[in-house]
Amino acid sequence: MQIIFDAIAEWLKGLLVDGIMGNLGGLFDNVNAQVGEIAEQVGTTPASWNAGVFSMIRQLSETVILPIAGLVLTFVMCYELIQLLIERNNLHDVDTWIFFKWIFKTFCAILILSNTFNVVMAVFDLSQSAGLIQGSTEIPPDMLADLETQLEAMELGPLLGLWLQSFFVGFTMTALNIVIFVIVYGRMIEIYLMTSLAPIPLATVVNREIGSMGQNYFRSLLAVGFQGLLIIVCIAIYAVLIQGIATGGDMIGAIWGCVGYTVLLCFTLFKTGSLAKSIFGAH
Repeated sequence: MQIIFDAIAEWLKGLLVDGIMGNLGGLFDNVNAQVGEIAEQVGTTPASWNAGVFSMIRQLSETVILPIAGLVLTFVMCYELIQLLIERNNLHDVDTWIFFKWIFKTFCAILILSNTFNVVMAVFDLSQSAGLIQGSTEIPPDMLADLETQLEAMELGPLLGLWLQSFFVGFTMTALNIVIFVIVYGRMIEIYLMTSLAPIPLATVVNREIGSMGQNYFRSLLAVGFQGLLIIVCIAIYAVLIQGIATGGDMIGAIWGCVGYTVLLCFTLFKTGSLAKSIFGAH
């Protein structure tokens, strides 16, 4: 009779080990796929990310926003001319060079406004160099093999508890993957929204008083662009941490360590936006 019980126990242990390895293998695969997608997404320019959406945003900007920006530029340059005239002792001391200065400013403003998309895309082409940083979050097969060896040496009771925890962790990691997806894709949507309104703030940059709008917009643009660099740095740090997830002897600690590192990754991804804005002084 004891032989039958031992056989049943071994059979259950085999099922539990296979179940735990299946949960952990799928867990690591999902995390690896999601993190790998982050590295790909943040290294893509708005024009390459979705050509259809980018074309729609560009058409909207050029047909709706650009005429409004033209009116804003007209007001700004008229205000600029008035400022230049009253600066010289309320029109009592007027030099002809003032008008050449105003013409030059107007030319620069029109040049910037007519090349708005080139300016915006240049920022993201510059920040795309963040993709040069690479970090692999792949769990090597030998680490999973060592994990399976340790599991086979455990008793039936601890294996059952570990299987239940690995099952619960799978749902937790799915939720965290959704959070990561929202952060990365939300950043790209923010880029499209900022790009669509680019002509209006850029129409104000030549004026000293109103120009703060355009300057803050440009700082915000740099912050959103270089946020991708901070995201890649977070992934590189996460990759180093996750590589040691199965090196310890505590299986429960290994499972919850993976969850902890992924929660930490989500937290740091949330912080990248505010950190980038604080670095570039955007608000």
